[in-house]
Amino acid sequence: QVQLVESGGGLVQPGGSLRLSCAASGFIFSTYRMTWVRQAPGKGLEWVSSINSGGDSTYYADSVKGRFTISRDNAKNTLYLQMNSLNSEDTAVYYCQIAGQRGQGTQVTVSS
Repeated sequence: QVQLVESGGGLVQPGGSLRLSCAASGFIFSTYRMTWVRQAPGKGLEWVSSINSGGDSTYYADSVKGRFTISRDNAKNTLYLQMNSLNSEDTAVYYCQIAGQRGQGTQVTVSS
């Protein structure tokens, strides 16, 4: 079955950076478009970014464009999200997603 395990979250000061990872198993990772979504406290799920199966096409929400970079390593079955210039509005639980399924998420807290 599909298994997605996110990691790399934590507490970071405004302006800081984090790199999230998502280890995938249970499906042919290299053939699927992958997505990052997030859920801020008290809010619904928000799409953040997607990447096609080959990794050469990427898409971003306006709120993160220019600050976040999505990438993947198909040899390692791993999805990444490099997050720079973080601000308080980026505080959320971040999930990787495929076909509506998500992992347990990783908490990102941006605070001074």
